[in-house]
Amino acid sequence: MKNEILKLLENDAKLTATQIAAMLGCDVSEVEAAIAELEENNIILGYNTVIDWEKTNREYVSAMIEVKLTPQRDRGYDKIAEKIYKYPEVQAVYLMSGGAYDLSILIEGKTMKEVSFFVAQKLAPTEAVISTATHFVLHKYKDKGVLYAPNADPDERGNCN
Repeated sequence: MKNEILKLLENDAKLTATQIAAMLGCDVSEVEAAIAELEENNIILGYNTVIDWEKTNREYVSAMIEVKLTPQRDRGYDKIAEKIYKYPEVQAVYLMSGGAYDLSILIEGKTMKEVSFFVAQKLAPTEAVISTATHFVLHKYKDKGVLYAPNADPDERGNCN
């Protein structure tokens, strides 16, 4: 039952225990107890809302940064990742495999200049950072399983006639 609850909440965090119980055909108190346990055990880490910020007046830019590192003795990548994820502009940090870089970092800033400053002044000088490559996000089509333009034509290139 817990995995079913997790899947439902992952797709719609606004679902109530009553709605989940009805969907799963079980008692509301069972669902409430399961959710409480999942939260207590840090399996449910939080509840998020996906917002299309392009439709608001909030000015910001997002960037994906590839970071090549030298792993630290006895700590691997953990200590460096911890230092990086503590910066407020950092939205996500992922340890990657099989590529030319070790960490993938998602950050947000008010301007491209602000993001560039973060990379140049905070990230690049960090001990163990060998190199960085910054890729600015120009447009989101889908994020966290949510389509940003569900009514858009999937192929806007037109016909080749």
